[in-house]
Amino acid sequence: MIKYSDKSQKLINKAKDVKLIIFDVDGVLTDSSLFFDNQGQEFKAFNSKDGHGLRLLLENDVEVALITGRQSELVKHRAENLRLNPDLIYQGYRDKVPAFNDLLEKTGFKRENIAYVGDDVIDLPIMSQVGFSIAVGDANWFVKEKADWTTDLGGGKGAAREVSEFILDAQGKLEALYEAYTTGKEID
Repeated sequence: MIKYSDKSQKLINKAKDVKLIIFDVDGVLTDSSLFFDNQGQEFKAFNSKDGHGLRLLLENDVEVALITGRQSELVKHRAENLRLNPDLIYQGYRDKVPAFNDLLEKTGFKRENIAYVGDDVIDLPIMSQVGFSIAVGDANWFVKEKADWTTDLGGGKGAAREVSEFILDAQGKLEALYEAYTTGKEID
């Protein structure tokens, strides 16, 4: 552990077991802001460091899924840009449990091997069913109270990167991964 050694052993153990991490979108991968032009075209801002964190997870054998209550072409484009598996992207699910159940069936992962990152009460039905529930730093107070861990950073402001690094650190992969960036060596 290089950065997150201050976390409890219970949290580290939960993170070690993660094989799939599910992210909400609005309020987790974005800061919850929705921008519309005069024609009703929607705009969102995604954090590039968060995106790199998701790529690091994928490149280190941790699957990434998205479940969002809204439907947006922007989310589809962002997922494609990050090379996320399109079969693990769920949009327009205000009730997120059916999407979660489909993910369980598709992936075959056990609930204890799944983490979920959320920010609002709509996320609690899934957060209560996974092995590692995470709230972003600016999540609703009740969500933070129910989560196993709350990030220091807010949604769309590096929280997803913080989660990615913590999971990879707990799994013993982060130090070698970052060291490879300084030496230019290939990572096994």
